[in-house]
Amino acid sequence: MRILIRTSRSAIWSRRLASLALPLLIIPIILHRSDLIETTTFHTTEILGFLVALSALLLSLLALARLWHTGDQGWGRAVPALLISLICLAPFAWVATQALATPETNDVATANRAFLPLAPQASAVSRNPLSDELREAAFPNATRRDYPLNAQQIYDLLIALIDEQGWDLIIERRPGTADGTGQINARATHLLGWQDQIVLAIRGLPEGARVDMRSASVDRAQDLGANGQRIEQFLGTVDTAVTSLIRDNPNITQPVIESEDDALAPEEATQ
Repeated sequence: MRILIRTSRSAIWSRRLASLALPLLIIPIILHRSDLIETTTFHTTEILGFLVALSALLLSLLALARLWHTGDQGWGRAVPALLISLICLAPFAWVATQALATPETNDVATANRAFLPLAPQASAVSRNPLSDELREAAFPNATRRDYPLNAQQIYDLLIALIDEQGWDLIIERRPGTADGTGQINARATHLLGWQDQIVLAIRGLPEGARVDMRSASVDRAQDLGANGQRIEQFLGTVDTAVTSLIRDNPNITQPVIESEDDALAPEEATQ
């Protein structure tokens, strides 16, 4: 008597859907980071990929349950489908966790946003600014900084640190004097291709300079905590850089005093 061993159709389809979900999720990320597709299209394809991966997960679980009871073939299809679908769904689980753990905002600033204007390309997305109270609670280190360096020294330091971060400069306004004001606008690209704009305002003080920072999403309504965390991390980096600069150059905080000989030199030159 010949025994017919069937291959589970659930296992077959789970593997097919899992194989489709993986490129459906990865290719749009590459295209989005390269600015070849818009964010709306990226979100649509990612949702579609999520649904395909979820279907593959459910079918693989169904297939494994049936295979355990019936003894049919299909383990070699159902198990890889399960693993692939879990890998595909892991980023969505992370996004959901971040959405629940962070304030719902796409705009974080250490000062009045009127003093930290965004470049025009960021105006298309509606602003959902984080209040000062929530910012202090969620991101306690995202606060303005006062440094014992003049405005021009701080500006040059910030430009160097922005270059190290790999951000793209949009606006550069260097303070005209040691106690003047300046502004830097830069763009940061997330791993998934989302873009945020960073604004740094520098203002000279009698004994140093003040730095305020704003980080706002350009293409999404919720930043999953990225903007507040960026401000904390970047200003922490600035703190360390300023400390190292003063330690290695003890006289850098001293004001430049024009000597009497230097002051007379121009007059002597005219005689």
